[in-house]
Amino acid sequence: MKHEKEELYLAPLNGQWIKSAHSAGNGGDCVQLMAIDGGVALGDSKSPEREPLRYTHAELAAFLHAAKAGEFDHLVG
Repeated sequence: MKHEKEELYLAPLNGQWIKSAHSAGNGGDCVQLMAIDGGVALGDSKSPEREPLRYTHAELAAFLHAAKAGEFDHLVG
C-alpha cells in the first residue's frame, strides 16, 4: 500500500477539477476532486497553492460509502 500511495503523489495534476453543485457559490469554499492515475486528488479551492491530498479509488470509495451511510453527519452540525 505504501508504494501505491507514493505513486499517487507522483501522478501529474493535469486534469479538470470537479466541484460539488452543493458547494458555496462564491467560488472559494469548495472541496474539489480531480481524477489522476491510480486514484483521485482532493484539493481546496481556497488554497490552490497547497498540495492536494491523494487517495486510491478504494480509499475514496470507502469514504463515500461511509459518508452516504451518515457516519460523519455529526461533524457538520
